[in-house]
Amino acid sequence: MSAPIASLFSSGAGGLPPAEPLDFATLRLPASPNACLAAPAGAHPQAQVVTPPLPVDAGTAWPVLRALGDGMDRVARYGEFPARRQAQWVARSALMNYPDIIVAELVPGAQGAGLFLYSRSLFGWSDMGVNRKRVEAWLAALDAALRRR
Repeated sequence: MSAPIASLFSSGAGGLPPAEPLDFATLRLPASPNACLAAPAGAHPQAQVVTPPLPVDAGTAWPVLRALGDGMDRVARYGEFPARRQAQWVARSALMNYPDIIVAELVPGAQGAGLFLYSRSLFGWSDMGVNRKRVEAWLAALDAALRRR
């Protein structure tokens, strides 16, 4: 069975190639409208959402971010690169089991940690806004979790 087909019949990160770190400095969004990138102000020319500085430093936000992603429905850890404070997850759609990849990375900032958050579909051209809604939901959930701690 080919890798793309196998990924549809798997769960979690099953059927996907091994995760590799994403370099946000060289990231170029696809031409298709099935991805969403959130980044600190001025940090990426293609960012669709600006992330304000987090109210804590990157070291404090790191375990909160990891727990947030690990606690989401139909989401499984895909990869983790602690030296970069980057974690990756795969989210599966409820209806067709399509895998989407979510990558989050914390960077140090003068006013608090900066956050890159990227969600993209692996299949199809349009996602009907799913990835942008996911990014916005994760940002709101992370903000709430950080304020509760």
